[in-house]
Amino acid sequence: MRSYRSLFRTPEFTPFLLSFGASAAAQTIGGLALGTLVYRATGSPLLSALSMFGQQLAQLLGGLFLLSGSDRLPPRTALSAISLAFAAGTAVLALPALPIWAVFAVLLAQGLVASLGAGVRGGLLNEILTKDGNNGYVLGRSVYNMLWGLVQITGFAAGGVLLAVLSARTCLLLAAALYAVAALVNHLGLRARPPRATGRPSVAATWRTNAILWSSRPRRLAYLGLWVPNGLIVGSDSLYVSYAPHAAGTLYAFGALGMFLGDLTVGRLVPPAVRPRLATPLRLLLAAPYLFFFLRPSLALSAVAVTVASVGFAASLVLQERLMSVTPERLTGQALGLHSTGMVALQGIGAALAGTLAQLTSPATAMTLMAAGSVAVTLTLSALGKREERRPGVGGDGEDGAAGVLGVADVDGRG
Repeated sequence: MRSYRSLFRTPEFTPFLLSFGASAAAQTIGGLALGTLVYRATGSPLLSALSMFGQQLAQLLGGLFLLSGSDRLPPRTALSAISLAFAAGTAVLALPALPIWAVFAVLLAQGLVASLGAGVRGGLLNEILTKDGNNGYVLGRSVYNMLWGLVQITGFAAGGVLLAVLSARTCLLLAAALYAVAALVNHLGLRARPPRATGRPSVAATWRTNAILWSSRPRRLAYLGLWVPNGLIVGSDSLYVSYAPHAAGTLYAFGALGMFLGDLTVGRLVPPAVRPRLATPLRLLLAAPYLFFFLRPSLALSAVAVTVASVGFAASLVLQERLMSVTPERLTGQALGLHSTGMVALQGIGAALAGTLAQLTSPATAMTLMAAGSVAVTLTLSALGKREERRPGVGGDGEDGAAGVLGVADVDGRG
């Protein structure tokens, strides 16, 4: 198994992480500021949740029309341009007296751009960490995820402090500056490299490749496992502002701590042979603590529950590893882009559903209902995986013949 030290000796890995870290900090601070701003202006849990996670709904449109650019654009140029676009959009969100409809129009545009960025960044990471048989991708992705967790811990904690001493609009301007820093690091730290695939990005190319990716039953089960249970629980997470208006940053920070611990354990400490068997338990862990939120536990107990639950997000590492094992090299960018697009789109849907349930009942009750749905989906996908195991002659997807690579142990529990 590769070590963290060997990862950081890999050329471009460090600037890749730094640029991602700056963007993640911007997203964390900016998202908390915007959600707080919208909740103060409207008093609506639904609009507050959508302002923080509704951008992800727009990524579904991007996934339908733009994803072919993930493998057909020069990565460094694309990432730098995307960071600059986010800097500009976040600065617009900081404008005083900006109408609510304009806020969501900006979020729609940012979501379309983000759908392309996820594929470009994911494909580039796969290029930087070459497949050498030593689990470099999983270890690198775990570091990537742990950085996201650390940034969330510090970002939400810092965001809560900043909102106490600065205005929400000032925090948004700080987020815009961080996006600009990410663009600069991308330009200076990454080398220019050609696109992974030939041809111009187009809607037809996006649809054609998405159809190829979706044509494999093992990939479909992996995608559904990555998307649906995760999205329902993120719907619960989106209610922190309305559930605990004065302590939302604390809950988000503890959730990020749980994500960090889960990625550290699964990515570095768990043997590769054991990882596939952990997916179902981890997905159940992701939802189970929220089943008790209808009791409205104290802030301390809520923080503990959120931390424990968030360890379960590490199941995504297993799914991403297997997704790469059944995907042709030339399609890795769009495959990861489709994963990211579907995941965040389901997170946006989860936020909308959770916000609606909170409007009709209460934030605590809505969080419990979303968790129950996540458990049901996880168990269903696990049963489908076991049924796939019993099917004779599974294999072949009509495109790359890779469907059979993901055996039953790989599919089972990917929810």
